[in-house]
Amino acid sequence: MKAHSLTLLMALAAASGPVLAQEDISKVNGSIRAEPGQRYGDLDTVNGSIRVGDGVETGDIETVNGSIKVGDAARTGSISTVNGGVRLAGEVIARGNVETVNGSIFSDRRSQIEGSVETVNGGIGLVETRLAGDIRTVNGDVTVGVGSVVSGGIQIKKPSFSLSLTPGRKPRVIIGPNAVVQGALQFEREVVLYVHRSAKIGAVAGAVPVAFDTDTAPEN
Repeated sequence: MKAHSLTLLMALAAASGPVLAQEDISKVNGSIRAEPGQRYGDLDTVNGSIRVGDGVETGDIETVNGSIKVGDAARTGSISTVNGGVRLAGEVIARGNVETVNGSIFSDRRSQIEGSVETVNGGIGLVETRLAGDIRTVNGDVTVGVGSVVSGGIQIKKPSFSLSLTPGRKPRVIIGPNAVVQGALQFEREVVLYVHRSAKIGAVAGAVPVAFDTDTAPEN
């Protein structure tokens, strides 16, 4: 019995080691760099960018004025910034929402986002990415690129506040080759919607899909 208890205590101590090593990093007026292959807790800063190296594991990532870049095969929590873009390299798993107010969001091949993707003023691009939630934006182009699967839908909302819009320009929404959007596509403002003939989408409200069969959508 004593030997069993000792073995259990040793196992618990070994298991708790990596957890204790996952310290949060919080800064003001400074950038954060998470070194490749390491484990961290939450990362947050004000007035600074955040760089997450290849193979890193983190908690939630947040900055107010700065961009966020996540390296290959990293594992993160939710990701958000106010003024700055978000870029996920290949094979990233984000366990939460990916959001920005003023900035674009891009997710590269074989990545997974286990929440939704949202911007107010910025484009959204997915390439061979699996998204569990919705895509939402007010003033940004949306590309669901080749081989991507969106379990939710796409929403482009009408601005309810003063937002600098380019006169006469309509957001472009592109559903690329072999892409899937399982939910509804809802547009509260005028957009140009291109859907590849090999793609699959849900119901569309507020736009008329234009089919294409080339590698890329028409420019106009």
